[in-house]
Amino acid sequence: MRNRPESDVDALAVRRASRIVGLQITIASGALVFAAIGVAFFFVLDQLRPSELLEKPAPGEHKIYIDSTEAMIAFVIVGVLAVAVAGTLSLVITRRAVSPLGRALSIQRTFVQDASHELSTPLAVLDARLQILQRSLPQGDPSSGLVSELRTDARTLIDVVNDLLLAAADTPGGVGEHPAPVVPAVERAVEGMRVLASERGISIALDADGSPATPVPSTSIQRCITALLDNAVTHAPDGSVVSVRVRAERNHVILAVADSGPGIVDIDPERIFDRFARAQQSATTSTRPGFGIGLALVREVAARYGGSVRVAETSARGTVLELVLPEVRSN
Repeated sequence: MRNRPESDVDALAVRRASRIVGLQITIASGALVFAAIGVAFFFVLDQLRPSELLEKPAPGEHKIYIDSTEAMIAFVIVGVLAVAVAGTLSLVITRRAVSPLGRALSIQRTFVQDASHELSTPLAVLDARLQILQRSLPQGDPSSGLVSELRTDARTLIDVVNDLLLAAADTPGGVGEHPAPVVPAVERAVEGMRVLASERGISIALDADGSPATPVPSTSIQRCITALLDNAVTHAPDGSVVSVRVRAERNHVILAVADSGPGIVDIDPERIFDRFARAQQSATTSTRPGFGIGLALVREVAARYGGSVRVAETSARGTVLELVLPEVRSN
């Protein structure tokens, strides 16, 4: 396993989280301390009687006279010291408490990178062998089309592995060198998913408004829409329609994928983009298992280029997921 520097993104995220939690604990404890001090101070003032100052102590009785101003100063000093001590202790304890999370994130990131590296070589060999087979086939061979599709699938797997490597990278990737048209990439994703959808009588409808462009590479757009469509087809009833709409709005490109399934149940809708999160499937939907990775990768790819993915709507009538990407307008 490769060693990670202390300044990697996981360590920074953990430190940031510990500071936020520590600050929240400090604020809460400070509020409690000053509330207690205030109650105590007003209780002392309430117990003071000016007439008692002129009375002489009875035999065996002892009296303590308190100056209200000095008492207030003392209470404030004690409160500030208590808050400072509580804040320091909360920061130290919080950092120690979240440090295992940082190590777990680092181990997870390293595993994804190592697994992706191990997969990349056999996939490259597979693509090379398919290329040799494709070139060796005589012209007009009936299996040429199938071999060409196999090469396309192999390259898609290689791209997915590359996306896994990018998702596990310590630093976010840059934008594409040239603006990528969105609609052609979406069309390729739709055509690819229609093969799986047709097995259950599901049709995929595409509605594109204009020809928007984005700095996100076309391959990444295609894989994001494929993941969203795969999720929609998995939860859509047999014989239904899954719709894809592309529109430009306020310097953003919005790609919406809608199904008519039972909606997101037994899980917080925002959690479906977490890794390995899985929503309950209805008996009328596909029984093909999902592993909760595709939507998480969509979120990671979108965030890398300044975009986002969200649940726009979910109910018993269906679910709409929207991928929002920055738009690049031609001069």
